[in-house]
Amino acid sequence: MKYVSVGKILNFHGIKGEAKVGYSKNRADFLSGLKSVYVKTEQGYKELIITSTRANKSFMLIKFEGIDSINDLLPYKGSLLFVTEEIIRQNLDEDEFLIDELVGLGVFDKETDKSLGFVIGVSNNGATDLLSVKTNTKKICLVPFVKAIVPDVDIRNKKIMINNIEGLLE
Repeated sequence: MKYVSVGKILNFHGIKGEAKVGYSKNRADFLSGLKSVYVKTEQGYKELIITSTRANKSFMLIKFEGIDSINDLLPYKGSLLFVTEEIIRQNLDEDEFLIDELVGLGVFDKETDKSLGFVIGVSNNGATDLLSVKTNTKKICLVPFVKAIVPDVDIRNKKIMINNIEGLLE
């Protein structure tokens, strides 16, 4: 089974074992709909049952079954929270996909349908995701993963179409 991180226990909130959880932007609805999450332990992944969630500014307050005090929660402070990849897939919109699905996809010019290379990685510069594209000339170029430059991603056919503006890929 594959696990995907969806948040992190930043600290405790109050004295009843409620966790202050940081998470990705625009994912409050997703998080508050979860029934459980996993934390990674030395023994593997341990399931934590969620009994309540409430949004608070830029973080989520989550109460877990059996964690009823600060001391119960302290061992989990700083832990990443995971869900199975299957749960993530069920919650993806039609035009959303997991970053690791992009690696290995061919990159093509939208106008000419000519192969330009393939994706070898995805990174983020703080403002936007960047596709690392290995071109046919073996150069590695960074392509901003924005709709204006990357209008079409076809996971099924393993193709990414880009508007190959001058100087983007050399």
